[in-house]
This record gives sequence, C-alpha cells and structure tokens, in this order.
Amino acid sequence: MAILVLEDGRTFHGDTYGAEGETYGEAVFNTGMTGYQETLTDPSYHRQVVVMTAPHIGNTGVNDEDQESRRIWVAGYVVRDPARRASNWRSRRSLDDELRAQGVVGISGIDTRALTRHLRERGAMRCGISTTETDPEALLARVRLQPEMKGADLAGEVTVMEPHVVPAVGEKRFTVAAIDLGIKGMTPALMAQRGIEVHVLPSTATIADVEAIAPDGVFFSNGPGDPATADVSMLQAVLERGIPYFGICFGNQLFGRALGFGTYKLTYGHRGINQPVMDRTTGKVEVTAHNHGFAVDAPLDAATETPYGVATVSHVCLNDDVVEGLELRSADGDLKAFSVQYHPEAAAGPHDAAYLFDRFCDLMKGN
Repeated sequence: MAILVLEDGRTFHGDTYGAEGETYGEAVFNTGMTGYQETLTDPSYHRQVVVMTAPHIGNTGVNDEDQESRRIWVAGYVVRDPARRASNWRSRRSLDDELRAQGVVGISGIDTRALTRHLRERGAMRCGISTTETDPEALLARVRLQPEMKGADLAGEVTVMEPHVVPAVGEKRFTVAAIDLGIKGMTPALMAQRGIEVHVLPSTATIADVEAIAPDGVFFSNGPGDPATADVSMLQAVLERGIPYFGICFGNQLFGRALGFGTYKLTYGHRGINQPVMDRTTGKVEVTAHNHGFAVDAPLDAATETPYGVATVSHVCLNDDVVEGLELRSADGDLKAFSVQYHPEAAAGPHDAAYLFDRFCDLMKGN
C-alpha cells in the first residue's frame, strides 16, 4: 500500500508502484497518452512528481532506445491503471521493474482524474508519496518542510559535467555550442541530422568557452527550475556579439530575461503532447509538446526595443495566451535570434514543430 499527500492536506490511498520508500516533489500532471519513457527521462522533470492523466500506463514496457537522458529524473510517479503485462517488440522490461531498479517511488490505483482536477483548481503544489508511512498527518508535516519550485536553481544538478561532441550526420554544415541546462538526447540528434556538429557544454560554460569553439550558432536547452535564479550574462554576451541563437523551453525563458522581460510561475503549467500553438510568423497552428511551469512575461501585441534589437512574441498558446516563443530582429527586420517555449524535438511526437531546427540552419546560413 502507498499514500500520496498534497501540501494542502488532500490525501490519496493506493498501491505501491515502483520502488518502496518515500519521496517528495512538486505535483504536476501530464496529459500525454504516449511517450511515458521520454517523460520519465526528461531532466526538466527533476524534483517533480508526475501524475499521468491517461489511465493506462506501461503498456509498451521500457526499451533501451527511447531514453532522453542517462536516467529517470522524476521524483515520483502517479498512475491509475498500470499495465499488468508489457507488450511491444522493442520492450526489454516492464515499467514497474525500471522504476524499482532506479529507485523511483510511485503510487497506482488512485483517482488521477480527481487529483488532476484538484491541481487545476488549486495549482501545482508540493506532495509526498510513501509506502512506509501510514499516518497522512506525519507525511504532511514532512511535505511542508520541502523546498518549493519557485526559487529553485536546478540546472546545475542535471547538466553534463564535461563537454562532449555529437558529430554531424553526413557532410558537416555548421558548428553549434549547445548549453546543457537539462538537454534531451533527441535535440542534438535532430541537429546532427541537419549537418550540425553539436558541442554540448555544461551549464557553467562561459562566453570564452563558447568562443573557443568558434560556433556558427548557440543553443540553450530545456531544463528544470525557476528561470529567475539563472545568470543570463553569458547569453547577453552571445547577443552582443551577434551570434545566431536558438533556445527551447528554459532556453526561451532565459532568452526573455536576457532581453529584459520578467518570468512568472504558471498556476499548474503546460505538460503534455497536445497543446495548440500559433506561429505568428506564418499563421500556422501547431500541435506541440510542452513541459513548463514558468513563462515569459512579454507583451503579446507590441514590439520591444532592447539593447540587441527589436523583440516580439512569435508564438502564443491558443489555450491561454501564454507566450510560447520570442524573436529578436535587427532594425531592418533581419532575424538575429529566436526561441520557443515548447519542444520541437519531442521524440514521442507530435512533430509539427520540427521545422524550427531548419529555421535555425537558415539563420546560421544567412549569418
């Protein structure tokens, strides 16, 4: 047996799923019906307890190819009906076995719809899951001692320690310095497919480290934590030098801060693979993959003069008008840098936004 206790006292009783023990994190929900392995291994979920809204999880087991990083990062996992048997030709082991092997505490058999509705109404909040504690009040007391996500500086906990290179596939066209704030493996893979040699650098990389590579472009990845805690001086140095820039998710939030905008915490965030976003530069509506609890506070319908050029909102979420992308252009209208809040590299799909990597190539080619 297991219990889940939210910081406001709401309690759910269920069954042990994964490892036994006790864990804490920010309770968030993911609306994706597929891609649970990619979700679990996404470093952006570091210190979060993920609630899956799809009722059946684990049907296709776990394979050795779909990992997005070196390990599972979620702090805990919540599902309604775990698969009794994994069935897929690529499966190597069950999801339950994988969670146990990596020490991830989870809970199953609870009303995830009720939990999701609670989080939508009250907002993402701290929670605890325990297979050893039977007193909800005792667990609640420990939950309330845990740090909040607001103010959390987590990129340094998920980044690579040493630089490494992902070689271009086929003829090399460009060199990119990719700052790893919690990068997913599919990102350098998609760049490599476009002839980009990707130098993955730690989150502590300096402008001197970037310039030593002599890159054609600089990329900032997705990652966990509060963007307000991050130092954006290195990114500002990139913009001052006019090096083409592309950012995803956390990289979008840091781009916004580098341009002078603020960031704020969303009530419950966007997490899933079915979020509608409009690309204002083309008028096209894309179905996109999201994983963010913070957003950029920028004017939707006004250009902003910055020390580096003119900034505008390029993408917007059609569900709630949250900023989903930024562009920086010169006075004569040439694109200098851009970013998106969502995930064009989503391995589990959708793939509507994969063109953004081609846009980055066009930007580097034009530069």
